Amino acid sequence: SALSDDTAPEQPRVMKETNNRSMEDNILPWASALVWPAMFTLPLCMTIESSPLFYTKIFKYSWYEYDPLDPEDTPKPLGLSLGILAVAVGQLLNLFIFYFFKFGYFSMGKEPLSVQTKGARPYQFFEGLMTHLCQPEGFVLLACYLSGTWMFKLMPSSYYSFEGGIDWGKTFLCLTVQDGLQYVMHRLEHDVSPAFYRWSHKPHHRFTNPRLFDAFNGSVLDTICMILIPLYATANLVHCNVWTYMAFGSAYANWLVLIHCEYTFPWDRLFHMLGFGTPADHHVHHAFFKYNFGHLFMWFDMIGQTYKNPSDFAPKAFNENV
Repeated sequence: SALSDDTAPEQPRVMKETNNRSMEDNILPWASALVWPAMFTLPLCMTIESSPLFYTKIFKYSWYEYDPLDPEDTPKPLGLSLGILAVAVGQLLNLFIFYFFKFGYFSMGKEPLSVQTKGARPYQFFEGLMTHLCQPEGFVLLACYLSGTWMFKLMPSSYYSFEGGIDWGKTFLCLTVQDGLQYVMHRLEHDVSPAFYRWSHKPHHRFTNPRLFDAFNGSVLDTICMILIPLYATANLVHCNVWTYMAFGSAYANWLVLIHCEYTFPWDRLFHMLGFGTPADHHVHHAFFKYNFGHLFMWFDMIGQTYKNPSDFAPKAFNENV
């Protein structure tokens, strides 16, 4: 018929447009995965010999020379400064990418899928950003811890060494040990006594539907117990150089932020398969309190029989496929 003759040429074009949209919907959100290499920007740039920022090209040896065996020698602040800067650079790049992810630049203008069925909490991005960056129990306390342990020679001697590059195996080992110790401290904060929980961890638990910017919003006691004590223990259990320490610190801080996100990420299904922590895993803890005490890995919850898959709470509390 004339009608079918007129519409027939349109079918391939419509199919092509549909396929293009499907490809954009499935592939474009993966641009947000740039957060992972971005975490390591500074230590990578300073340990690749061909880089113009390779540390020996821009810093004199005397700026970082230190002999831990010499009681008269004192640590130089360069390594400390670069470590804090590495976390700051990784964090700012993380937040920059999150802005584009949150406002649909990676999803054709659509808001990403929220973890909880009630949807993401509404807020002004700038307010969230300022709240996140200005928490005294967050980056301020962490900077004080790093400064004190570095300058007062409280770190193992290997941490003051600039020799070699990033040891990725030790970076991952640090993350694993830190999360295992943090799992234990987290459970203790919940279980030692109601009074201790009220003063330490309960302020963080007022967020039953957390957003990315709530990661370090809690109490000073909570940060000391759950982050700083495990950090110092990890440093004494896993000895590495300054670049590996930077990579670990930036990955740890940024991953803690990501698991508080109000949205799901494209890599979450893969992470669930590997037992890595996702926003949905951590939302289970914030919404129900007694499950998923781990942060970066769910392995310790699986061992301790405290793990709950987010799908167990779908579709009533959580969205499907989170």
